Amino acid sequence: MIEINDLVKVFNENVAVSISSLTINKGEVVGLIGNNGAGKTTTFRLMLDLLQADAGYVNVNGIDVSKNEEWKLLTGSFIDSNFLIDFFTPDEYFTFIGKLYKLGNTEIREQLKKFEKFMNGEILNKKKYIRHFSSGNKQKIGIIGAMFINPEILILDEPFNYLDPTSQIEMKYLLQTLNAQQGTTIIISSHNLNYIHDVSSRILLLEKGVIIKDVDNRNNGNISEIYRYFGN
Repeated sequence: MIEINDLVKVFNENVAVSISSLTINKGEVVGLIGNNGAGKTTTFRLMLDLLQADAGYVNVNGIDVSKNEEWKLLTGSFIDSNFLIDFFTPDEYFTFIGKLYKLGNTEIREQLKKFEKFMNGEILNKKKYIRHFSSGNKQKIGIIGAMFINPEILILDEPFNYLDPTSQIEMKYLLQTLNAQQGTTIIISSHNLNYIHDVSSRILLLEKGVIIKDVDNRNNGNISEIYRYFGN
């Protein structure tokens, strides 16, 4: 479970995030949406302790993320290409990540097999550094690195970005499968409302760092509210 209380982040007197109270329960798939500048990425960075909050806190399973690192063993995440070690090959990168999470070589190989269709023969055994891959394949490498470790919590910022249509559909399938088979709590942001609608059990709409709508999407609930907000 993730709990956020009185969380505030300010940049140059501009409030980027102000979330008074939010609970995300185990097994939920939460879509975080909003226009550019709404505070989505800043919220993720606070949740992952990549930014220091000006007030409030984020707890993961009762652990304050700013005071203890045990939660990292439960969490897979990918925000942007800065998460990658670009002087590694993808094979080296996945091995490095796997070892951090105490996976053996055989287990790493078995886990990566789940992503063969997503990789489309373009990632493994290419003997080139990550920095030389296309933006789409870098995105895939980062997403796979976050997912193949079997995280209890998965946080992805704009996972559909840079992906071709076939890979976007496979990305949706991978998220749904991870949640259904392992009960993984998933939090993703995206500007693609259709994919958010398809994969999320709950949708949070951010505006200027504040959650202005919290929609139960399990039965297509009040999704029309979301589309009306964006003028559709």
